[in-house]
Amino acid sequence: VLYLHLAISIDQSIGRTLAPGSHPLLICRSGTPDGRPVMLARKLFTSSVLVASLSPGVKAFAGIGGIRRPTRAAAARSEIFRHYASSTSPGSGKVPRNALSPVRVLSSISVTANDGFLMRLRHKSASTKTDMTFSLFLPSAHKTVLLSKGQSLPALYWLSGLSCDDTNFAIKASAFAAAEREGIALVIPDTSPRGDGVPNDDEYDLGQGAGFYLDATESPWSENFKMYTYITEELPSVVSRYGVGDVKGIFGHSMGGHGALTLAFRDPQSWASVSAFAPISNPTKCPWGEKAFKNYLGSVDAGKEHDATLLLKFHGPFDEYDDILIDQGLADEFLESGQLLPENLEEAANEVGQKLTVRRHEKFDHSYLFISAFVDDHIKFHAKRLRKAQGMHIASVTSIGDDASETAGKPITCKAAVARAPKQPLTLETITVDPPKAGEVRVKVVANALCHTDIYTLDGLDPEGLFPCILGHEAGCIVESVGEGVTSVAPGDHVIPCYTPQCAQPSCIFCQSPKTNLCPTIRSTQGQGVMPDGTKRFHDAEGNDIFHFMGCSTMSEYTVLSEISCAKIPKEAPLEKACLFGCGVSTGLGAVWNTCSVEADSSIAVFGLGAVGLAVIQGAKMAGASRIIAVDINPTKFDMAMKLGATDCVDSSKLDGPVQQHIAGKLTPWGVDYSFDCTGNVDVMRAALECAHRGWGTSCVIGVAASGHEISTRPFQLVTGRVWKGTAFGGFKSRTDVPKLVERMLSGELPVEHYITHMFNGVDQTNQAIDALHYGNCLRAVVQY
Repeated sequence: VLYLHLAISIDQSIGRTLAPGSHPLLICRSGTPDGRPVMLARKLFTSSVLVASLSPGVKAFAGIGGIRRPTRAAAARSEIFRHYASSTSPGSGKVPRNALSPVRVLSSISVTANDGFLMRLRHKSASTKTDMTFSLFLPSAHKTVLLSKGQSLPALYWLSGLSCDDTNFAIKASAFAAAEREGIALVIPDTSPRGDGVPNDDEYDLGQGAGFYLDATESPWSENFKMYTYITEELPSVVSRYGVGDVKGIFGHSMGGHGALTLAFRDPQSWASVSAFAPISNPTKCPWGEKAFKNYLGSVDAGKEHDATLLLKFHGPFDEYDDILIDQGLADEFLESGQLLPENLEEAANEVGQKLTVRRHEKFDHSYLFISAFVDDHIKFHAKRLRKAQGMHIASVTSIGDDASETAGKPITCKAAVARAPKQPLTLETITVDPPKAGEVRVKVVANALCHTDIYTLDGLDPEGLFPCILGHEAGCIVESVGEGVTSVAPGDHVIPCYTPQCAQPSCIFCQSPKTNLCPTIRSTQGQGVMPDGTKRFHDAEGNDIFHFMGCSTMSEYTVLSEISCAKIPKEAPLEKACLFGCGVSTGLGAVWNTCSVEADSSIAVFGLGAVGLAVIQGAKMAGASRIIAVDINPTKFDMAMKLGATDCVDSSKLDGPVQQHIAGKLTPWGVDYSFDCTGNVDVMRAALECAHRGWGTSCVIGVAASGHEISTRPFQLVTGRVWKGTAFGGFKSRTDVPKLVERMLSGELPVEHYITHMFNGVDQTNQAIDALHYGNCLRAVVQY
């Protein structure tokens, strides 16, 4: 949140003090290894804001033009967000961003445990010609989205009922935890324009607080009451400033339920999903609707275009909606008085064959208590459809392009970060990547996540490390071309390179055994830094060969893989997230689910809280472990561990005695059922074993120790029933299981956004990503190419 505010905050006084034609200057501290403030500022600001960065030692905004932000905290409290662009807004395609006024932040507070936050915002509306106030909830996933290239958050718009404003839902609906789980932004507009000079009525069902989500044509309402245009065109443009994109659903209550249904039915291409609580379903047949249509539009007949029942009857079914969810309380006084008429909507749906699910609930009335009881169901309903729509959108904008057919069979020249020698920075070079040979696949790397195994090799600790080489093995890619005999993937497919291949041949006893995932088919050539035929596909500018790494080499814009190392995944999966399943996250999850088969109600201890250790915690929580002890010497990692499911956190550097005695003796009487070493430190491996439960405890070695190191313990530890085992890639069979993990991510069952703490754009930023990985607070640094 601080980065967001810091990067795009400009004091409100800028708008009053700048001379015509001049530009504000935003100065960001660049001392952090990831450079996020500067990078984010340059992404969000375009022609009208100049972005500069201070030296690492400078910790405050400088005084420029009399405007001073003395501290980062003060910058975070700034009250104005400005975003200038000459292009048309992606939110609607109709309202240019440079026609939009600044947005004032009235308040900003955290509302979920994972740093999801709610902002209340105000801006001058071109549609209503008034100030408009709305609330915007951004889940914690917004931090990844804002730093991603071409990504946006799916959004769910809430339309409130008569006499309400944006605060009713924000305060009473209890919706933020569900939206956080699903990674969805919530956009909560007001129900009408407000303020001095805006027409009003003495009754609650007309005028301010009762805009009915239409564009009024009759005086005096026509000047300001343009809620249809505001919701469908202007507001999406405004919220796009905050990483909220085109993929959106809509729901609402009472008058807002009417609005949600009619907006969705009038333009089903713009709304991926729709639902409602106690909607005014047939407003041309009820007193509320008749009054509104006569006043705003001149007649009830003119309101037919804003009647959900009539829109469905004469324009349905809407193939875009596989279902429409309606919840109705049976103790609702407005149901009894004939204002809602859900039976008429049901009849129209039956006539045209539209799937409509109406759930009726005994003893529930028309209040927000009713909404809060079922809002999680609605958010889950929308999340499923928004994820599908988001995936289709991603697949449409993420492609290899039309150049693939022109490059197939030919060498490709591209950029790569080359490791020339151990303990030296990578060099950005222009290299040549040969076409794939038989059984090989050439891919365009879209996103590459740095793993500590890359650094392990770069630091000269890998006995198989060869130089010069191209590192990288945790990536998301698109197939550019395939070699002879390749059948499992084709150009345009999205794949995850897997350093643990899976030949799946009937003759491979390893692939056919459920006991292991260690296919040895190309293992020897992987260790030699060459392709299966013993040759290389990379050449530098002088024509010299460059070694491959782990059969992947993804720190290059293009690379060549063995077909049996390519796990084909759904195209709708964002590659900057899916790439995490290429190594660390899969390894941690699989250690729990496959290697150790952790049972429900088990106790576990996790040593090392990097991405792998946190994945162990996440997997153990999903498996039902009741006691999860997280161990690290960096207590700043404990917060994330607790959020993912840890029940205890131990800073082993602060203990008086061995950590294994603290766990097996103080925290537990006999030790934990399962322990996991995620450090690669042989002393920690011993501690993990010796805190395993006497008689049946299992300890799993995940971390890779430096060359030449050996593990040791007293044989008595094993004689008394403990089991010591290890895992590679979490026991997952790569081409079979990685696509399943990605599917679980897409379904929302397996979120991974929290692992991405740093993002960079361009292969030339790889050294900065390595610096971030060394910084201590980095889980995964993802570089997008």
